[in-house]
Amino acid sequence: MDAEVIDEPSAEKVEDIEIRLLLEALYSRYHYDFRHYAMASIKRRLRQAREQLGFVTYSAMQESLLHDPEWLPRLLRYLTVQVSEMFRDPTYWKAIREKVVPHLRTYPSLKVWVAGCSGGEELYSFAILFREEGLEDRTLFYATDINQEALRSAEAGVYALDRLQLFTENHRKSGGKSSLSDYYQAAYGRAVFDKSLRRNVVFSDHSLVTDASFGEMHLVSCRNVLIYFDRVLQDRALGLFVGSLGRKGFLGIGSKESLRFSAHGADFRDFVREEKIYQRYGA
Repeated sequence: MDAEVIDEPSAEKVEDIEIRLLLEALYSRYHYDFRHYAMASIKRRLRQAREQLGFVTYSAMQESLLHDPEWLPRLLRYLTVQVSEMFRDPTYWKAIREKVVPHLRTYPSLKVWVAGCSGGEELYSFAILFREEGLEDRTLFYATDINQEALRSAEAGVYALDRLQLFTENHRKSGGKSSLSDYYQAAYGRAVFDKSLRRNVVFSDHSLVTDASFGEMHLVSCRNVLIYFDRVLQDRALGLFVGSLGRKGFLGIGSKESLRFSAHGADFRDFVREEKIYQRYGA
C-alpha cells in the first residue's frame, strides 16, 4: 500500500496557525482577548511587532510571552490602537455641543464613559467641552482602556507640542468658546494639560471583550474602536453600551463605524445620523 501523501502547508497557512496559537496563549496566560479582532488588522500589527521586537517567528514570540511577563506591555503597544487627536472630526464635537448638550443640561448630575480612551485625547476633549458648556462640575467621567501604559499616559495629560497646532484647529472648528492654550502649559517641547481637567475623571482598566457594563451612563463615546473588531465582538461591545446607557442616553461611534447590521441596532435611534450619534431607545 502506498504511503499517504501529506500536503505541506504553505508558509502563509503556518503563519496563520502560529498567530491563532499566539492569541490563544495571550488570552489563557493574561486574559487579554484579541481572538475576535479583525484578522487583517491583527496580522498587520503582529507582523510589525515581530519585526521590531526582533523575533523570527510568532512561535518564538509566543514562547517569550508565556515565560516572561515583561514582554506583555511591549506587545500591547502594537495590539492596541494608540492613534488619536483632540477634537478629532470637529463636526462630531460640534454636534455634541449643539445637539446633545442641551439634553444633558436637563440632568442634575451626569456620567460619561469614554471607552477605549487610548492616550486621553478624547477624554480631554470632553472635559474641555463640558467646562465650556458649564457641565463639568456635575459630570463624572470614566476613561477606560485595556492598555495600562495608555491609561498612565492619559492620566499624565502630556502631549508633544508639535501636535497642538492640529488640536487647536480642531477645537476651533468644533465651536470652542475659548483658546485651547488656556488649558495647558508648554515647556521643553511638551504641552502639559491642566490637572484640574482630571478632577472628575476615573481612569480604569476595562476590556470591551471580557468585562461587564458600567451603569448608568448618560453618554458613551467609543470612536474608532469597533472597526478593529469582528462582527461577534462588535455585537458584544454594543451590548455593553446598551446595558450601560440609561433610557434616552447617547452613544457616539466613529465615522467609519455603523450600527446598521448589529444585533443591537434596534436598541438605538438615529440622533445625528451624519455624525454617528445615536440615542438609546426604549426602556
